[in-house]
Amino acid sequence: MKIQIRSTFFFFVATTLLTLTTAGNPFPPTSNDTDFIRISCRTTLYPQICYTSLSGYSNAVQQDPGRLARVAIGVTLSKATHMARYMSNITRKADYASIPRVAAAVHDCFSVFGDAVDEIRGSLRQMRRLGGTGESLRFQLSNVQTWMSAALTNEDTCTDGFEDVPDGGVKEDICGRAVKVKEVTSNALALVNSFANTIQAP
Repeated sequence: MKIQIRSTFFFFVATTLLTLTTAGNPFPPTSNDTDFIRISCRTTLYPQICYTSLSGYSNAVQQDPGRLARVAIGVTLSKATHMARYMSNITRKADYASIPRVAAAVHDCFSVFGDAVDEIRGSLRQMRRLGGTGESLRFQLSNVQTWMSAALTNEDTCTDGFEDVPDGGVKEDICGRAVKVKEVTSNALALVNSFANTIQAP
């Protein structure tokens, strides 16, 4: 799969995060705002990473679990997009091509991260369009849960592909970067799940 990361797409991500940061209360965030994020992050597998990556958006989140999930997905999309662009650059290098196992792992990682970006992007678009209540809202969130789960699976596939590759070099570099994206993806999915659990049936 070919990945084309256009400047317009980065503008879309930046605009989304900027909107979330500047929306709502123009005053500085309160301790309650940041405490809400800290407590919400306890439901994730990586609570410290969750809090560190999201606490800067506490003023936009306004103690709203839906906004928090949307911010988390936006942050994840930014990181996954950077990883996809990095993999695109790596595939142009010839210094690993002579080792078939490494070449195959790099190519597969390049492909699955492209898919992951598409899935996370779709999740963010769905979160921006959420509407309704009860079962209708649950259904919309189920799409987000499906896409974020698929993105996480694709990211796992990237690192799994390096299991038979000797340690060091390209493996250490790519897997280290991929793990960081996996962590924020996992956290975002957990926050979406937490938000979905707050939706009351009619």
